[in-house]
Amino acid sequence: MRYLPLTDADRSAMLSVIGAGSIDELFADVPAEARLSAPIAGLPNHASEMTVERHMARLSADNTTAGSVPFFLGAGAYRHHVPATVDHMIQRGEFLTAYTPYQPEIAQGTLQVLFEFQTQVARLFGTDVANASLYDGSTACWEAIAMAGRITKRGKAILSGGLHPHYVETARTMAKFTGDVLDTTVPDLATDPDDDALIAKIDVETSCVVVQYPDILGRIPDLAKIAAAAQGAGALLIAVVTEPVALGVLQSPGSLGADIVVGEGQSLGVGLQFGGPYLGLFGCREKYLRQIPGRLCGETVDADGKRGFVLTLSTREQHIRREKATSNICTNSGLCALAFSIHMTLLGGSGLSDMAKLSHLAARKTAAALAEVPGVEVVNRHYFNEFTVTLPRDARQIVRELADRQVLGGISLGRLYPQEESLANGMVVAATECTTDEDIAALVAALKEVLA
Repeated sequence: MRYLPLTDADRSAMLSVIGAGSIDELFADVPAEARLSAPIAGLPNHASEMTVERHMARLSADNTTAGSVPFFLGAGAYRHHVPATVDHMIQRGEFLTAYTPYQPEIAQGTLQVLFEFQTQVARLFGTDVANASLYDGSTACWEAIAMAGRITKRGKAILSGGLHPHYVETARTMAKFTGDVLDTTVPDLATDPDDDALIAKIDVETSCVVVQYPDILGRIPDLAKIAAAAQGAGALLIAVVTEPVALGVLQSPGSLGADIVVGEGQSLGVGLQFGGPYLGLFGCREKYLRQIPGRLCGETVDADGKRGFVLTLSTREQHIRREKATSNICTNSGLCALAFSIHMTLLGGSGLSDMAKLSHLAARKTAAALAEVPGVEVVNRHYFNEFTVTLPRDARQIVRELADRQVLGGISLGRLYPQEESLANGMVVAATECTTDEDIAALVAALKEVLA
């Protein structure tokens, strides 16, 4: 009864009021082939709480946690050290149980945190403004494409081959409903980012050029050059940052000319967590302020002249007519944004830079060690904490064989691009400040054994 409080009479009464004959009628808009016609085979209808707990504990025991073995996975989600203070702070009752800050008079703490979070993101990205977060990096990327279309009144987006394929797929899914044209390609292992080829695609129909920085292979594109070309044609440059720690040593996208900067905030304060919940970051130039999706928190003064915080410019579908909204995203990732902000505050500017330098050093050590393994070639000349190697055979099988030896050695490009045979032997390797010399030695030893 805790989870199913309604009686059959309750359900019948509600159906009668809305004019539906059955609960099934409420799902009529879902295609028949997507609806279950019978319970899922093998899934029990119910079990006691203790039985479920024991079953889930047995399942979780089969997992290999990131901190228990040498870990070199990246490609959009990274293992960084999260100070214990972060978890302690986000579990304080006033944060953990807080909901939407619609009533500023009782939500000043939440609003102040979001205001400070926005400030941190804007400074990190080099943008004039930032919003109170979105769901994750991929949806933030699509929101930026949609925003560029509203600003330029054009409907064609050029997506760099170095953009994470999951971000590309998210954009494709949403473009089905908006009619936007997406010009996409796949990365080429044989070249550095081909900025000139990307620039050559820009035409009078282009609303934006979307470039990941660093890209999916770890390469660092020339944002300033691409920005000048895009803006010269009346288009916008959208920079996508999946590893925000990189901005501790790289120039910010905004300072290089990006009009909109989006990304994934998971690296700071948020654990890997099987893919979510994560944290979408979004910043832009001030002149595009009213086109920002989601929420924006602002600073003001009350009737007594005291500093205060409010929600402002909330052009979401909950607040205005749906067809006039900038976005149908109905919330921000509040708790993850709080974790990000606490971690950033603990690090400070110099701490973030130190963290980035340690990550880069670990990547350089890893790349140098892998380059000595027969049959392994490091593709990148320039990178931050992530780079690509080519292997003598399909990387998917090699990754599995490394995992059998308790080493999570990287992410195979065949997994990310299953239809692209030219990428099948590629593997993306990431290192962070958590990567030790012992981890690198274990990766090299296991890889030599696998390739022998």
